[in-house]
Amino acid sequence: MGNGFFGKILWIDFSDETFKEENLSESIYRQYLGGYGLGCKLIYENTPIKYDPLGPDSIFGFFPGLLTGSTAPCSGRYMVAGKSPLTGTWGDANSGGTFGPEIKKCGYDAILFKGIAESPKYVTIIEDEKSIHDANDIWGLDVIKAEEKLKKKHGKFVKTAGIGKAGENISLISGIVNDRGRIAARSGIGAIMGSKKVKMLVLKGNKQMSLANKRDLLKYTKSYNSEKNPSPGKFRKSLIKKIPGIPKLLRRLHIPFKGPGKILTQIYQVFGTSIGNTLLAEIGDSPVKNWGGIGQFDFPPNRSTEISTVRINNYKQRDYGCLTCPIQCGAILKVPELGLEETYLPEYETCCAFGTLLLNNDLLSIITLNDLCNRASIDTISTGVTVAFAIECFENGIITIDDTNGLELGWGKSDSIVELVKLMINREGIGDILADGVKKASEKIGRGSEKFAMHSFGQEIAMHDPKFIESLGCTYAFDPTPGRHTAASIDFMNLGPINKYMKGFSLPKKWKKNKEAKYKGQMLVSGLQQVINCLGLCTFTTLFGSYPSKEIIESITGWDISTDELIKTGLRIQTLRQSFTIREGVKIAENYLPSRVIGEPPFEKGPTKGITVDYREFYEGVCKEMGWNPQNGYPLKETLVDLNLDFVIKDLY
Repeated sequence: MGNGFFGKILWIDFSDETFKEENLSESIYRQYLGGYGLGCKLIYENTPIKYDPLGPDSIFGFFPGLLTGSTAPCSGRYMVAGKSPLTGTWGDANSGGTFGPEIKKCGYDAILFKGIAESPKYVTIIEDEKSIHDANDIWGLDVIKAEEKLKKKHGKFVKTAGIGKAGENISLISGIVNDRGRIAARSGIGAIMGSKKVKMLVLKGNKQMSLANKRDLLKYTKSYNSEKNPSPGKFRKSLIKKIPGIPKLLRRLHIPFKGPGKILTQIYQVFGTSIGNTLLAEIGDSPVKNWGGIGQFDFPPNRSTEISTVRINNYKQRDYGCLTCPIQCGAILKVPELGLEETYLPEYETCCAFGTLLLNNDLLSIITLNDLCNRASIDTISTGVTVAFAIECFENGIITIDDTNGLELGWGKSDSIVELVKLMINREGIGDILADGVKKASEKIGRGSEKFAMHSFGQEIAMHDPKFIESLGCTYAFDPTPGRHTAASIDFMNLGPINKYMKGFSLPKKWKKNKEAKYKGQMLVSGLQQVINCLGLCTFTTLFGSYPSKEIIESITGWDISTDELIKTGLRIQTLRQSFTIREGVKIAENYLPSRVIGEPPFEKGPTKGITVDYREFYEGVCKEMGWNPQNGYPLKETLVDLNLDFVIKDLY
């Protein structure tokens, strides 16, 4: 065991119901940190080329960050990773809450699943006792009901992560849920868990990590938390409360939603991510009407304010946040009108996918949909985009009321939206076709429906517009997990004070005006984003000002690590994710985004009027900075050698 990690991972093989522990050297952690960095190394080296992500050779795992399980602020995240059955690329998804730290408390730095069970199973790891159990009595239950049943059996303090009906039905847009509604949602990882017939992982540990310098860790933790948690004064508090009411002013003054770290911290503390529900629709960041509309005209404030964060907060019972987070941007709601005693606050992405994207201003329907999707373990982004696709197909006569079991689909028709999502979760009727996302659905439906399918390599595109945040075009098209807003984007990261985030890190001067400088900046934030994910940090920490990353890493592990080494580590992980995707036969550099997403043709009015995103030229420039072939995205041999990825060369060349 090293400082900050246990040096041990657990393999669970469901084909023969065995457990195997494996010890890892400290050098592996130094090179890959934790999270999906560690996952990349383990999955790449333990799977055959071009394997079936839903077959017996498939491996996926749970990977807490290097800092997860310590007191480090905002470090409660974990990753699930494997080959995406949705896109065929490297797949990963991120979740917070309390489950990630529990993996570490069980004494493991990763837990990996392989093989396929003969019948439904669940796994318990409770204070060193490891068992595989029959899951027939919880198969078919939603995640919350299944957790409640297992807590009665194994104790109320166990932590769980598992799948609901969508994962059991191997929906390719399903995820894995922990803490009754925190979901590692993207890449279709829930379908892999369902294909292995595994319902839940149940944990309760009592292990503690060894720390290099506990006193210093507590010092940095207290300093960060006290800085991020001051109560705003009366004047600032009054200003913050006015923000949701000024979307038109922000649009007219061309003010993006960004600012100083202290202000953004307090905005997220008061409102959470749903602060963007009204604002981003108005200023041009939110996709509208299946990417074909303009918020200013199609979903203006007199409609979007019906789903605003202020209205959501009327149902708020208490704040909620990931373990060790001083921001606590989430919340638990009570909604008497729906009979919901306890449910999670729907995040911005969910509110946009079921609201703005569908021209739906019925807040109660959005809360209902969020609760349904959490219980069923299905990704709200992909589900909302798929509903938008179905509505437009219906509107254009490609599918009819006979296909929809009598549902009259239409923009803003909240009742039919809710019913359609239920059909998708249960794979009933038209829902069976839609349950695997828009790419698969358009291939089955045909008749020109593909032009309404807003995806990148099969993954539904997230709820931020590259016509507004330009470099997201490159991210959506070419990241090894395409279509994701949580992958690196220099413009997205620049919404916060990124140059103050980590000592020794800064973007090139004049990058906003110089293309070559921006390419280099995108390369740097790509490395930084991988480091953030692998440490187990929340990606929003870049919005909140400086974070003592190096100091905390040293106090936990004892490593004297430089910013340059950290960024190089991030680039190693990004390059290995890219190599995995190429190894699996995906020609990532040949990907094209839907014309609506990039503004081809451009809008003739609104905040993004006249803008078409040249994401392909941008990618070629970034590839050169990354040391990748700009024509096909292959990492160059010399780059692989420099990053200690020599083992990849035989697969790519």
